[in-house]
Amino acid sequence: MKNSVSRARLAVLALALPVTTAVLAQAGPVPSLREVVVTGGRVIGPRESQPFGTSVITEADIQRIGAATVNDAIMRLLGVVGRQDFYGGGDYALDLRGFGSTAGSNQIVIVDGIRLNEADLSGTRLAGIPIESVSQIEVIRGSGAVLYGEGATGGVIIITTKAGKGTERNNGASLYAGVGSYGLREERANATLASGGFSVDLNAMSRDADNYRDNFRSKTGAVSAAAQWSNEWLRLGASQAQDTLDTGLPGSLTASQYQNNPRQSTHPLDKASISNLRNGVLAEAALGDWQLSADAGWREKKLRSLSVSSFGSFNYDYDVKATTYALRAAHTAKQAAFSNSLTLGTDYGNWQRNVLGAFGSSATQASRAYYFRDELTVSSTGTTLSMGARTERINKDSTSASSGLSDRQNAWELGLNQPLNKEVSAYGRVGRSFRLANADEFSYTSPGVTLLPQRSTDVELGSRYASGPVKLEARWYRSALTNEIGFDPNAADPFGGNFGANVNFDPTRRSGLELDGSYAYRANLNLRVNAALRKSTFASGPYAGKDVPLAPDRTFAVHADWIPLPKHLVSGGVNWVSSQRPDFANQCSIPAYTTADARYAYQWQNVELSLGITNLFDRNFYTQAFGCAASVTTSIYPEAGRAAVAAVRIKF
Repeated sequence: MKNSVSRARLAVLALALPVTTAVLAQAGPVPSLREVVVTGGRVIGPRESQPFGTSVITEADIQRIGAATVNDAIMRLLGVVGRQDFYGGGDYALDLRGFGSTAGSNQIVIVDGIRLNEADLSGTRLAGIPIESVSQIEVIRGSGAVLYGEGATGGVIIITTKAGKGTERNNGASLYAGVGSYGLREERANATLASGGFSVDLNAMSRDADNYRDNFRSKTGAVSAAAQWSNEWLRLGASQAQDTLDTGLPGSLTASQYQNNPRQSTHPLDKASISNLRNGVLAEAALGDWQLSADAGWREKKLRSLSVSSFGSFNYDYDVKATTYALRAAHTAKQAAFSNSLTLGTDYGNWQRNVLGAFGSSATQASRAYYFRDELTVSSTGTTLSMGARTERINKDSTSASSGLSDRQNAWELGLNQPLNKEVSAYGRVGRSFRLANADEFSYTSPGVTLLPQRSTDVELGSRYASGPVKLEARWYRSALTNEIGFDPNAADPFGGNFGANVNFDPTRRSGLELDGSYAYRANLNLRVNAALRKSTFASGPYAGKDVPLAPDRTFAVHADWIPLPKHLVSGGVNWVSSQRPDFANQCSIPAYTTADARYAYQWQNVELSLGITNLFDRNFYTQAFGCAASVTTSIYPEAGRAAVAAVRIKF
């Protein structure tokens, strides 16, 4: 699998894109379907009328800050907490609402209508999505269970590519090249070719870096292509995307190792490679007041890893195959007294993982769901009432477990949005969300224990203010969870020892206040602020009153971009994350950390020259640690020091 996305292929594509674009430059743009205002991927209607918090990152936002990956953009612009992924390559585990180490199992990732979550604990790799292909990132805070199903209590991340957006396509292309600290070398190329009713979107990227630590060199490559045809009422499309990662695995450090030399490796021979292949097809049709859509996705993931110690070497290898189908029908009706939007849908998913080798195993998951969501808006008052429900049948099995799981779970929600005047509105919603243990969880429990379904009762209240250049949104939320699923290091393990197992915890709570704000001064200054006060605690049981591990209770992020003179852009921001606990007893702490970034860009005709700096003040910090020994934090994964990137982007 090594170098399956080679530099040679990227170079050929980079040279071909602008040439091919020029050939079709005289062709007209591709028509799009009749415009329908959509938010949350599956919700018809403006964001301002929805009873939940939503944050949006645009293509322009991504380019202004020079974000290298989807994770990077979400963390820097929205202040979302991220923890360094063990496999590196620029990936981070995101945590929308304080779920700590299980955040990935309690939030959903959607790319162009297709769910990407794995049915194990491996997480969803976002750094392999070419950042130049992204049109929009929409982050829904809080439960998305009605529309997206199991594991959406914490929220939903919806990534829409330029091809997937379904809007008018125009010819264009760009090339990007950057060099930077720690041996960084990065190239990107993308193009849109449009002629009549057809369009093709092509993307490629290659990112190699020695990175901050010994044995942490990574090579990332990705290519994608999407073709579609559309007229005034129909759109048909197909896409394929592939990404690969080859990386060293430096291992964790003790506190003394971190203090003496945070760049050292404790596993100088460990390594891993990951490849992802995604294929998809779509169909959309506008028939009168109905908007019909169908999405189908097939993907494969391969992991190969080697761990070397004094006891010998060990390989952990597996293959994953997953299939997803989604059908949706949305109806809009408008009368003099009211308007109504109804969404009906069904989802089907099938997932299988085969662990290779002498101690191999096979795990499967199959699900079928039906859902509806209805929105009624009263014309005279602007009041919007919403309600929705979902029923989902889920079957899970593993040859590593004595028995599988089979259950039907239901989710529901009720919402209200009320304009108070032209500038201010208030909203609220209540609902229920759920998840079942995944393959890694239900196959590693205490003897004789069967994990019960996790359920959460979710409440959210919020208010929005919009007047001219100022936009503010504040929200309070509370999720009361029963039978939360997670790893308890003090539980009896499956082999009769006392080294921990996956359990159903006693009741837990997530609550907090969140603030999003933006200010646009004329056309040359934009300011964005995100802040959160959160509490993630055990409500009862042996850990009653303790903080959930790896869930900081305060975050603050501010980012600005300024055009002091024509053709000149200055952007920068500061992110602060409070201290957090890596252990259940709360005897250890990951220190609070502050990072700053800055970027300057100069536009000369169709060429942009830029210089960006991350960790501007060269702070020592870490986002990932999971050990505690004698009240000292251990198992530390350090973050990089100050890093600079010089880049050039050419648009055609």
